[in-house]
Amino acid sequence: MRRRRPGTATRIFALPDKRGIGTLPANWPSMGIAHEVSVVAGHAMSGVHAGDKKLAAHKVADGVEQSITVRSVAFDDGAALPISCTVDGVGAPPPLSFHGVPESARAIVVICEDPDAPFPEPYVHWMVYGMPGVAEDLDAQSQVSYQQGQNSKLELGYTPAAPPPGHGVHHYHFQVFALDRALSLADGIGRSDLLDELRGHVLAWGELIGTYERQ
Repeated sequence: MRRRRPGTATRIFALPDKRGIGTLPANWPSMGIAHEVSVVAGHAMSGVHAGDKKLAAHKVADGVEQSITVRSVAFDDGAALPISCTVDGVGAPPPLSFHGVPESARAIVVICEDPDAPFPEPYVHWMVYGMPGVAEDLDAQSQVSYQQGQNSKLELGYTPAAPPPGHGVHHYHFQVFALDRALSLADGIGRSDLLDELRGHVLAWGELIGTYERQ
């Protein structure tokens, strides 16, 4: 066996990382490194978030009675989301049911947002509109029967909970709005455009809050 001469340094071989930027020591587990970096970044951003006051309900339903009860068989209000609704699972939206919608409602809109995300505005996970006022539930199957807006990934439909590791507990607000008029909108509109359509037309609203945290 060839022995290292006293006083000589141990050689470290390095490989380019996946982006071709910088180097990673050949004997480091790259996935572990990426996770540790993500955790450090998450802790660094722990005090950065949009805040509850920027949620859709505060923008379009201030002063409107929160009289709609929103429930899910997948989790209780204030409890953790099931893994199936997160990026660590299949990433499907939870089934929702809503009760107490006014009989005069012409349409229902569902918006899910995360105000704990480290961005200026809440992170949009789901926007569904074009639902009739008599609708009583929404889930992964029935969502395709309605119009869906653009989430914060600039995609249609639901994007699962995926808080930065180490950023703390995130809260996911599934907000349900009953409107006094029907909406005639195309698929794929953004949050600001949808909120403009809701302003002045919310009869009642309610929400269900789920949580998720990644270590």
